[in-house]
Amino acid sequence: MAVVVALGAFLMTLFGGWTAQRVTDRRHLVLGLAGGLMLGVVGLDLLPEAMVAAGKDVFGVPQALLLFVGGFLFAHVVERLLATRRASSHGAENGHGEHGRAGGELSGKTPQVGLVAAAAMVLHSLMDGIALGAAFQVSGGMGATVALAVITHDFADGFNTYTLTSLYGNARRKALAMLVADAVAPIAGAGLATLLTLPEELLGSYLGFFGGALLYLAAAEILPEAHHEHPARTTLLCTVAGVAFIWLVVGLSGG
Repeated sequence: MAVVVALGAFLMTLFGGWTAQRVTDRRHLVLGLAGGLMLGVVGLDLLPEAMVAAGKDVFGVPQALLLFVGGFLFAHVVERLLATRRASSHGAENGHGEHGRAGGELSGKTPQVGLVAAAAMVLHSLMDGIALGAAFQVSGGMGATVALAVITHDFADGFNTYTLTSLYGNARRKALAMLVADAVAPIAGAGLATLLTLPEELLGSYLGFFGGALLYLAAAEILPEAHHEHPARTTLLCTVAGVAFIWLVVGLSGG
């Protein structure tokens, strides 16, 4: 049953990516919505669940929060290292006389960052599938609750996966490949759930770390880019709508 439900998540993920692809002529609105979806997922879904699952303290601070901050810093460091490497390569190709211009490339988009971010989304969808399979092993009622959360949530996953990959300058075929991988991941996860069980603390730790990385991408990359050329109220409304959508999903799934 879990694998059948995962097929629904597969279709919803593809639908989310298709939606992101079709509205590229309103790029600022797409990014505003993606930022809101990501912010909602982190603050209303991932972090609360991580706090419950990875509850023990480390030197007076909950482990989930430490990993949340660690994930944020990790994403920041990775992006800066990749951007610096890209700028250095650009400077070497153009000679020392253009060093200043190359330095300006630090603010440019680095395709590898988009691929890493999309890969993280795929991993998260895999974990969703594992959670779905585990829930159906407990009871049909719990499985149905988790299924509602996963299927509705995967629209946001597909939307964000395609948006993140393309935002950083990757070719459309790469964005589509990551979208398909993200759509297949819940099915693979549901299948894996029949073979293994993840410790609750490990799952909570992962959610905390992933939430921090996702928040960095939303706050430092997606939302500033959304308002860069189009600081319109409609962009802000799309961000609020994204958060509200995740709130609705969390509420319907019973938290």
